[in-house]
Amino acid sequence: MKNSALKGALGALAIVGVALAAKKIAQRKRFMKGIFNEYGIKEKSPFGLADKIREMNDEQYQELKGKFKKEFASGFCRKNHRNTAEAEA
Repeated sequence: MKNSALKGALGALAIVGVALAAKKIAQRKRFMKGIFNEYGIKEKSPFGLADKIREMNDEQYQELKGKFKKEFASGFCRKNHRNTAEAEA
């Protein structure tokens, strides 16, 4: 009895994990679609994006780079330098 309850709980947790992953994938897909539409990229592939980047001037490239950094930045491995400095002192 206990084992089946544990399996049920783990199954529910797995379903929640898959749902969260699917949500994140959908958000990123919408972001990329917006980038392709905003910059007028016809070929919806990494190659089309690379061709457009080659045509950009430095200012446009830095703007696009900032958008990508903001969207795809992960706080998972980022360390808060203020907290580590306080811990060492």
